[in-house]
Amino acid sequence: MKIRVLILACSLLLSACSLAPVKPWDRNILAQQKMQLVADPLEIYLDEHTYFSKEASSGGQGVGGGGCGCN
Repeated sequence: MKIRVLILACSLLLSACSLAPVKPWDRNILAQQKMQLVADPLEIYLDEHTYFSKEASSGGQGVGGGGCGCN
């Protein structure tokens, strides 16, 4: 009984991860500003700047520098 429940749980988990290709006519909808996780690009920039200034790391933007924010 436990094996059946485990198999069922695994199959449900793996079926949720299936990838369906995006149709070309749907890409314009997904690229709209309102479909982004954070709609304001300036907000993203300011959050990342604050993060790498305080954490002494860069967020993958190719900007080097220390934690003082003086790069």
